[in-house]
Amino acid sequence: MNTNTPAESVDINATPDTPDAQQPAQSPVAQAAPAAAAAPAPAQSARSLLKQLQQEYPAFRDCLPLSIGIDKQLQERMPGLDKKTMRAALGIHTGSMRYLRAMEKAKVRHDLDGTAGAEVPEAHRLHAKEQLQQRFKKEADRKKAERDAALEEENNRKRQEKLQALASKFSKN
Repeated sequence: MNTNTPAESVDINATPDTPDAQQPAQSPVAQAAPAAAAAPAPAQSARSLLKQLQQEYPAFRDCLPLSIGIDKQLQERMPGLDKKTMRAALGIHTGSMRYLRAMEKAKVRHDLDGTAGAEVPEAHRLHAKEQLQQRFKKEADRKKAERDAALEEENNRKRQEKLQALASKFSKN
């Protein structure tokens, strides 16, 4: 991970003061390429990593069921990847409604390139189905609670209007 600030960045044209100065100089492009491939941007968020994964890998882009151990494949292809960020991005992806719907109907899992691999066990399909059902129930319960609260608020408002009308009617006499 690159922890240099812009002020601390190294001038590639400067002559190093170390004994390694006798090594043949590489072009700036050759020096930058391994650094870019080795480490993603510092403090990359899980959502930005997920967008990057969706752009680079068909399995993420097409929301295919991921093979078991996909995190190890990602670590091999992106060696500087922060494990916490990667796991958070995978959690966002595998917890999405789109992924769960795909998983519910899936027959096989896929690697990063979208190549079919192992079969999806029935237990995993059932788990995806249960997750979807729980989400739908939770959303329905939330909407019902909102409707009930709005109805209660409307009833309280009408009750207050009636009380004010009665109070004003009897206070005039």
